[in-house]
Amino acid sequence: MPAARVLKKDLPASITNNSPILIMSSATTKTISLLLLIVIGYLFRKKIKNKDQREGIKTLILSLALPATIFIALLQIDFKSDLIIIPILSLGFNIVMHLLVDKLPLRSVFHIPLNQYRTLIMLIPSLAPGLSCFPFIMEYSGQGPLAMAALADVGNKIFVLIISYTIAMKWYFEVNKESAPNQNNKVKDLLLSLLNEPVNLVILTAVVMLSLGLSYATFPEFIRLSIDRLSLMMTPLVLLFIGLSMRLTWDQVRTIFSFLFFRSGIAFLISALLLYFFPVTDIPTILLMVVFPQSACSFWPYAHMAAVGQMESKSSDKPISRTFDLDFAMNVLACSMPFSVILILIIYASGSFFAVTSNIFICSGVLLTMAVLVVVFSSRMIAVYKTKAMEIAPSVENGEKAAG
Repeated sequence: MPAARVLKKDLPASITNNSPILIMSSATTKTISLLLLIVIGYLFRKKIKNKDQREGIKTLILSLALPATIFIALLQIDFKSDLIIIPILSLGFNIVMHLLVDKLPLRSVFHIPLNQYRTLIMLIPSLAPGLSCFPFIMEYSGQGPLAMAALADVGNKIFVLIISYTIAMKWYFEVNKESAPNQNNKVKDLLLSLLNEPVNLVILTAVVMLSLGLSYATFPEFIRLSIDRLSLMMTPLVLLFIGLSMRLTWDQVRTIFSFLFFRSGIAFLISALLLYFFPVTDIPTILLMVVFPQSACSFWPYAHMAAVGQMESKSSDKPISRTFDLDFAMNVLACSMPFSVILILIIYASGSFFAVTSNIFICSGVLLTMAVLVVVFSSRMIAVYKTKAMEIAPSVENGEKAAG
């Protein structure tokens, strides 16, 4: 098995420096500040108890902040044909992860409701490198790898914005069959729902502008400033909303972290296979290929699921079961970000360890094993608890009879 030769002189300055705490302070400080917003949102749950208040925040995110962010990102893409392999590889990762979560019999292992499993299938393959990965790539590897990561995110955006939306609508029509009695109505409803969503209108506008050779700089400065300010709301609003929406239970924690370990193990495996078949000697590029798939789950699939939830709420025929579990989705997002950030910090803090292909294979095996162990041990704990409860109940009943 080939492994990249690692020399100290090949490593980025931030990795070879003898004071890693000082070097990582900028990225770590930014990350802690982001995680703190989730904590603040969680602490403010008692202040914002009303569902309508939370829905108002969600509407601001989905109708203003998120479309502005997507619009800016799409119009600032500097795409070159000779680098097309990078977004293709990223999109390939999304698709492979989706197929694994969708086709493997994982639902029967976890015994979770179908709407929660659909939620996991939407979220687990998605990536949010902007919040969880880009700050560390910039800090440890510099502008070059960061530009490659931004290009890889183009493929990820195709998946989370277009493919994920199509999957969400497909499930919506399966659950709500009465709302689309024939194929023509399905197509019509899909097109109408596409046009009714601000995010989709923004994507369509950006694609048309790019095809005409226009860019973000085409707009007058006062319009750009307004869009920029709307985009700036995106990160704090999303993180506060995640904190406000957290409703964790033990069963959900067990399920979520098992899937996160599984996701991370598969990501390591895919990175190792790429480096095995296409050896790379540039250390920053190797680390980029390792950390990018470890990014946290994206908020954008949640936007599609929320759109489906709104359609179901407006429907005259109320569905017996919702297509997705939006509260569970927020819990997945809340757990995913710190999980990914800690893992990415470990990768960069480990120096040259993750630049060796065999070590990446080993980490993949360890994480996949941990995913299995979480399920096995938690299931045993639940079984023991139930057994003890059943043993205690008859003794209590006998005691009551004796006292009577």
